[in-house]
Amino acid sequence: MFSTLKKWFIGRPLKSGAEGEGGLLGKMQALAMLSSDALSSIAYGPEQVILVLMTVSAGAIWWSIPIGIVVLVLLASLTISYRQVIHAYPQGGGAYMVTTENLSPKAGLIAGGSLLVDYMLTVAVSVSSGADAITSAIPSLHPYNLHISILLVLILMLMNLRGLRESATSLMIPVYLFIVSTIALIGYGVIQILTGHLAYNATAHVGQTISGVSVILLLRAFTSGSASLTGVEAISNSVPFFKKPKAKNAASTLTIMALILGIMFAGITFLNYWVGVVPAKGVTTLAQMAQVILGNSPVGKAFFYVFQLSTALILAVAANTGFSAFPMLAFNMAKNKYMPHMYMEKGDRLGYSNGILTLAIGAIVLLLIFDGQTESLIPLYTIGVFIPFALSQTGMVIHWKRQYQKGFLKYSLANILGAAICYGIVLILLLFRLREIWPFF
Repeated sequence: MFSTLKKWFIGRPLKSGAEGEGGLLGKMQALAMLSSDALSSIAYGPEQVILVLMTVSAGAIWWSIPIGIVVLVLLASLTISYRQVIHAYPQGGGAYMVTTENLSPKAGLIAGGSLLVDYMLTVAVSVSSGADAITSAIPSLHPYNLHISILLVLILMLMNLRGLRESATSLMIPVYLFIVSTIALIGYGVIQILTGHLAYNATAHVGQTISGVSVILLLRAFTSGSASLTGVEAISNSVPFFKKPKAKNAASTLTIMALILGIMFAGITFLNYWVGVVPAKGVTTLAQMAQVILGNSPVGKAFFYVFQLSTALILAVAANTGFSAFPMLAFNMAKNKYMPHMYMEKGDRLGYSNGILTLAIGAIVLLLIFDGQTESLIPLYTIGVFIPFALSQTGMVIHWKRQYQKGFLKYSLANILGAAICYGIVLILLLFRLREIWPFF
């Protein structure tokens, strides 16, 4: 009976020889499977910046422009660094492998442990955000927000237990729908500005003096906006899942993802400022911006609903990044005897099923502890990802110094800049963001 149910839900067992190229990912599939977390974060990252700045006044929103530029600099630094990681460590493992080999096994454990927990938080935050989007559209379902979140985790778990290619193929439609609709919205908005059809309605001009704005406020806003970069490391953790040449394909996919993310983040930040979006209860700043740009025509309204649907879908499936990267990281840590041997074993569908199951259980426990509240999960989520970011950047500096001795600086400039910013973000998060969830405990 159990065997029959297992075959029905997961599929028939595959032979080990069937894995080959057919079980691995091309760039289009990998982009859908491994970048949904990073790309979906633009649905709440720019909004978090505005929410912090609004604690002073609406006029402070113009600061989102320079803050956004610094976020893009950090994105460029992380992209360069993780491209280097992919080529230097094609066996996968990302920040864990870099930190273990270049700093120390203990530092590697900190990076690996942070990422394992962060992938659980990735799943929890993504599905809770997706559930929020669903219940915002259908208010009668609001009492079942937590139930919807848990159901989404279980659906994604089953998809991944069935195998990589089936999971990636299933996710291509929502991910590419979101990419196309978001870039189309940004492009249409820019055209409307250039043709004079979208009025300038910013709450304050860039450079205008706003009383109450402090360095601490700007740093808090920057760390909030940095939530848009979570998930950037996932591709470097999953290089073995790519078709050959693995490292080249993984590096190309990372670059494409970073370009798309940068364009979307910059476009949304600028358009939010231009149209003068101010946070309102019950509607996201992204939805407000889309409504202003698209207008009330029948075509505009239709596209608005398509855009909202694509946003809700990618928030729901962004959790799949965790399901891809967690099992591979657990495998590398188990290989070094830091985790049980069972995380090295493949299931019937040639995936690391024990890692997939562990991740699903951990995410569900987090959802239960935090009652599915996205805002309570995000501070821990951001801290969890920037600790390994900082350690991996530091590890790459040591890597280049060992390899090139005195000439290492020209190879490690991006790593040094990224490490400095990431350590600063971690410090600010520990000083300010943890206080936001402390009463919860």
